[in-house]
Amino acid sequence: MSSNTLVQVNGLSRYYNQHCAVNAVSFELARGDVLGFLGPNGAGKSTTMQMLTGNLSPSAGEIIINGIDLLDRPKDAKQAIGYLAEQPPVYRELTVDEYLAYCARLNRIPRNRIAAALATAKDRCGLGDVATRLIGNLSKGYQQRVGIAQAIIHTPPVVILDEPTVGLDPLQIREIRSLVRELGEDHGIILSTHILPEVQATCNRVQIIHNGQLVFTDTTAGIDARLDATALLVRFANAPDIATLQQLPGVSAARRLDDQRVRIEYSGDSPAEALVEQSVAYGWRLQELVTERHTLEQVFIELTAGDTAAHVEGAAA
Repeated sequence: MSSNTLVQVNGLSRYYNQHCAVNAVSFELARGDVLGFLGPNGAGKSTTMQMLTGNLSPSAGEIIINGIDLLDRPKDAKQAIGYLAEQPPVYRELTVDEYLAYCARLNRIPRNRIAAALATAKDRCGLGDVATRLIGNLSKGYQQRVGIAQAIIHTPPVVILDEPTVGLDPLQIREIRSLVRELGEDHGIILSTHILPEVQATCNRVQIIHNGQLVFTDTTAGIDARLDATALLVRFANAPDIATLQQLPGVSAARRLDDQRVRIEYSGDSPAEALVEQSVAYGWRLQELVTERHTLEQVFIELTAGDTAAHVEGAAA
């Protein structure tokens, strides 16, 4: 475990009677990481999050938070965690200042440092203009900001956010995503979400859990490479034979879809320019050329569809 590692999870498992909800999950989180934690309903994501925050004991495995064993020294380990549940744990009858001062005391911040802690949290979360307003009178977006502020009031190295943008309008979602990216500069962030574009917008690492097991781990850079186009869908008035198309530079395979349409797979540079030149030279009369791209949603569905999923592991950060 390097000095930059904030969370180390080794062989984490959780059983409910005979049912294995989480099965031997292992991963690390470093300072500066924003880790998107994805999974379909019932995959074990919520159970894993509960164990990471110390709200549920594992059946087996080890959780090290900022160098502290969560099972051996739970109070010390939890001091290094900031947590925002899916429903922000705010008191609607309190003002923002009153609530954050209460959270500061809960986190044992010395009295002489509470004012500075509140000022920092409010500044980072954009709450300065609503500090004296009742939380119950704030918009859902601002209530989410208050929830994040309570999670970072004690400047924990690890921040865990569970569905932080659920129920927000598009502008509020953009603001919260921007805030999460900023927090990721100084903390290690675990972001649990069902919103796939959110992962691509905010995270530098992604992992997918399915049937209690991690089935995908990669950087977002690795995902971008995975999502790059690797096929063309083309239509000709006078379609050439498949053997001719397979001889084009970079083409790895070609498959006829009907009398005029062909799917061409390639590696490296796209053969689109060569296709156009050959079509003009040999009278193929190219009528349509469409780049076929994969999406993160397709990757997610491929990994989680059905009862089993193949283990896929990309380059870790």
